[in-house]
Amino acid sequence: MPERITLDQFVKKMEDLHGDMTSGQLKHGEYDQRLARIIAELRDRKLDADRGKITETLDDLQMRGVVTPSVRAHLEGRLGLS
Repeated sequence: MPERITLDQFVKKMEDLHGDMTSGQLKHGEYDQRLARIIAELRDRKLDADRGKITETLDDLQMRGVVTPSVRAHLEGRLGLS
């Protein structure tokens, strides 16, 4: 069974993705592909945190502009939080 993903690892992946997008290293389609890979990995390996901690983390990521409201809603739906 694969090792679970920690919240810190998830946050790092999302920050890296956001940084690559804002610096112009990624086009929109590439962002979508990388986000889809992150989501697939989350589904396969699971996130090592409870719902409350995940929600707090998503709140923080959205507040800092790392994820948009629509990306957050997508993540919540895929993680079964909505």
